[in-house]
Amino acid sequence: MVVMLVLLVSCQKNSSELKLPYEKFELDNGLNVILHQDKSDPIVSVAVYYHVGSDREVKGRTGFAHLFEHMMFQQSENVPQDKFFKYIQEAGGTLNGSTNKDRTNYYEVVPKNALEMVLWMESDRMGYLTNTITKSAFVNQQNVVQNEKRQSYDNRPYGHTQTVLSKAIYPDGHPYSWTTIGEMQDLVNATVDDVIDFHDRFYVPNNATLAIAGDFDPEQVKELVKKYFGEIPSGPRVETMSPMPVELTETKKIYHEDNFANAPQFTMVFNTPQRYAEDSYALSVLSEILGGGKKSPLYKVLVKEKKLTSNVRTYNSAQELAGTFNIAVTANPGTDLDDVDAAVKEAFARFETEGFTEKDIERVKAGLETRFYNVISSVQGKAFSLAEYDIFAGDPGFYKKDIENTMAVTSADVKRVYDKYIKGKNYVVTSFVPKGQINLAVEGSQNAGIVEENILNAAEVKLDASDESEEIAKTECSFDRSVKPAVEGEIETNIPSVWKSQLANGIAVSGIVQNEVPLVQYSIEIRGGHMLDDINKPGVAYLTAQMLNEGTKNKTPEELEEAIDLLGANVYVGAGGQGTSIYVNTLARNFEKTIAIVEEMLLQPRWDSASFEIVKTRAINNIRRQSVDPSYLASVNLNRLMFGENSIFATDVLGTIESINSITLDDLKSYYERNYSPSITRLLVVGSVDQARVEKSFASLGSVWTPKEVSFPEISYPKGPEKPAIYFVNIPGAKQSVISIGSLAIPGSDPDYYAATVANYKLGGSFNGYLNLVLREEKGFTYGARSGFSGYEGYGTFVAGSSVRSSATLESVMIFRDLMTKYRSGISQEDVDFTKASLLKSNALRYETLDALLRMLDQMTEFNLPDDYIRQNEEYVKNLTVEEVDSKIQKYIDPMKLYYVVAGDAATQLKDLKKLGFGNPILLN
Repeated sequence: MVVMLVLLVSCQKNSSELKLPYEKFELDNGLNVILHQDKSDPIVSVAVYYHVGSDREVKGRTGFAHLFEHMMFQQSENVPQDKFFKYIQEAGGTLNGSTNKDRTNYYEVVPKNALEMVLWMESDRMGYLTNTITKSAFVNQQNVVQNEKRQSYDNRPYGHTQTVLSKAIYPDGHPYSWTTIGEMQDLVNATVDDVIDFHDRFYVPNNATLAIAGDFDPEQVKELVKKYFGEIPSGPRVETMSPMPVELTETKKIYHEDNFANAPQFTMVFNTPQRYAEDSYALSVLSEILGGGKKSPLYKVLVKEKKLTSNVRTYNSAQELAGTFNIAVTANPGTDLDDVDAAVKEAFARFETEGFTEKDIERVKAGLETRFYNVISSVQGKAFSLAEYDIFAGDPGFYKKDIENTMAVTSADVKRVYDKYIKGKNYVVTSFVPKGQINLAVEGSQNAGIVEENILNAAEVKLDASDESEEIAKTECSFDRSVKPAVEGEIETNIPSVWKSQLANGIAVSGIVQNEVPLVQYSIEIRGGHMLDDINKPGVAYLTAQMLNEGTKNKTPEELEEAIDLLGANVYVGAGGQGTSIYVNTLARNFEKTIAIVEEMLLQPRWDSASFEIVKTRAINNIRRQSVDPSYLASVNLNRLMFGENSIFATDVLGTIESINSITLDDLKSYYERNYSPSITRLLVVGSVDQARVEKSFASLGSVWTPKEVSFPEISYPKGPEKPAIYFVNIPGAKQSVISIGSLAIPGSDPDYYAATVANYKLGGSFNGYLNLVLREEKGFTYGARSGFSGYEGYGTFVAGSSVRSSATLESVMIFRDLMTKYRSGISQEDVDFTKASLLKSNALRYETLDALLRMLDQMTEFNLPDDYIRQNEEYVKNLTVEEVDSKIQKYIDPMKLYYVVAGDAATQLKDLKKLGFGNPILLN
């Protein structure tokens, strides 16, 4: 066993300041193990990275890596079927996995007393899985993955973009010439033998890295790792794939008529080198300079001057084998993409003639340190970073060199890579246009040839009855692996201490000190938001907040953006249903500087007319895009039913196209003058800053911002339906049906609110909820199904939903109804025990990151919860009984008093829904 210990020393203002100490060793079977000790919280993260992604597949057998990711959660020789999620969740943990082109990972975050159990489970599926890959389990996950493909690719606007680009950029047979999800027919054709072979070749210890970060004893963990992973035999040698960069021999122009788009989308892609190649760093900087902000030539030409779009996205994607430089523009509706193409080239010409400044490069580099600390602010982020660098660079400490390489980029480097990879080079350009609007595609484009799934004959793998009963053989081991390690002892939740204060103008201040990373997050929460909009002119609150991001009295929008970027900070103002938030994420040393900027934004808005038109266009474009998105349409129509047409909450925060067109700058100024006041404002601060420094730093805002009275309307909330009804939103050709079921419920301040969320937990509050276990794990109809309560000021909602295969629409809605009905008939003691264990033990994880602490303060202060509300909730769960849960289910979850909304293909699904027994389905506009 080879051991390497690395400790990085902290210095100032360079990459050596960024420290992530670790110990690395290798088992005799080739498994790389990385340990990072962090005793900040009594939790630990385990991440297993396999150096295999979709790049190890072959044409005709695509999607295997991702499909196998799903199989790894089913069962192994000693972990029974569907117990992987259950064991982790009842230990208080979270878990998941992901697959991309180059790697697959599996990860858990658990209280520290569950670490041995996690190592037992991860080792069992690494070394003792193939005997358990039964036909029945495999068929189920084939169908689940097919529904994931429908949900993520086939049933959404621009969902086929990556499929089209992958085939066009890379030659036939290149490992990147298909998407990670794979082709639908390949998923159908896959066999158990195919998958077993894939596991035996790539899911072996000598092709994996195990990273453990958190609160543990290193010597004890080394012995546990050797015990559980040490006897797993090595597999065949997995050859490292060499870079396979591509150079296009011609420019390719391709179009696709998109069934779910109502605005054309333009994407231009150039070939670039692989990850960690010297030029990849300069290309990333180039992408930010070309289109990463308001000063960029692409933004100036396309957004400000020619008004072809409200946003431009540019990025360099460097992967293990090759890279791409991407420019993506969702144009304004009706825009000819030839005009976008010409504008992009005009922006290139401007970049060549006008160049850029050293400050532009400095702006890009400034955010590196902040991003690094944001990533490692959690034990999961630490484990991910160390494993990722080990897999791809062969060195967990390569993050230091990675940052140094970006910091070393010069102006000459940026110009050089532009000339080498962009200027005058061949590229792929795609035009995704609304159905029937081929005339908007770039001239000379060829049809992409996407074959849409026939929803009347949707792909589904059937299981023969003879395949359902299959015996599983056990492998001999040096110890009894069937014994699940005990999760012993109770982990005390580290509930952070909250300090409270008040500024001179009455702003209530709450804070939590957390010094693990040198970051501060804070938010200024102003009560009101969309709630104060005129129902005849919704969207004013949203636009007002957006305009605070568009410059100040003394700074143009470009100057404001640059000032924030040079601090490496993130500052954003946004409006929601019941408030306006100013959110800031900054290095602790720049805390006061960001406050000066925020004070200027808040008290001295620029009200720039040109920016106002851009902001309005952006809002209108968002509304147009949402108007064909099945998930949005199901949700917004359920909202209208729950609140009634005359409620401001029945309208989108963004407003409507008609209302936005009618809103003027004077409307925004009036809203701002009436409704922005310290008298209705909360200040929440978390991170590496103490109370005295916060009070001193915000003293100016407390003295110069004068309070005033803000008038709030009387809002009445309708009662839920006395009987159920089924409503339908028609989306012709939809590959899935989006089901959204719900009604208004108790507000977040109600004494029963937490109890209601607890009562829902086993129904649909987790992966192991009955809704998900039946609709996904048993039926294979969906990628996921959930239900839950959401609490707000004055009201709450209970919503259950899922996206299901179109041909399973009626049965899925029936399952929702029937499972909720059965849930009301009485919950078992086993279900209560699972709920208690999951919720109590998971508290150890809930207050680790600055994001989590900020959410905690927000909930506490918005609903005036007592300082010990977390302890009170813990006591409630500790004393939970079957009778208590049943009483809350009876009170708050009733399937016969809910609205049922389905967004899908009416021609094939509407008529059958009458069989639900809720009367004729009502077709909504």
